[in-house]
Amino acid sequence: MKMKIKKLNERARIPTYGTEFSAGADLYALLDAPLTIAPHTTQFIHTGLAMEIPEGYAGLIFARSGLASKKGLAPANKVGVVDPDYRGEFMVALHNHTDEEKTVEDGERIAQLVIVPFITADFELSDELSDTVRGEGGFGSTGKK
Repeated sequence: MKMKIKKLNERARIPTYGTEFSAGADLYALLDAPLTIAPHTTQFIHTGLAMEIPEGYAGLIFARSGLASKKGLAPANKVGVVDPDYRGEFMVALHNHTDEEKTVEDGERIAQLVIVPFITADFELSDELSDTVRGEGGFGSTGKK
């Protein structure tokens, strides 16, 4: 799939896939200087890129497993959702989940972007829903561990 990307800053880096079969493309920080994120706070990190996600697809921004597990830095909203009609800069709300200051460097891989198809529902109000074995059983109601 081809996807148009616009550099909003000449130093911005185009997303890259780590391997041939990677689902997520790495997004890179665009910073004028290293940025320190205080414990338990969130900073918006620029990428310097705008993208044209095709109609019928969404961009999901996930944590990079290494950054999250080794440095405690991950998107504040867990998964960012970018709609196909958005044309602004892709930014990552990076949250420091640790008790220590963490620093992000210019050009550092800060998140990964996965492009996925989606279906838009036509919500229909109803007084009744079909019965299932599970019914209204919620969190942990199946008894399986």
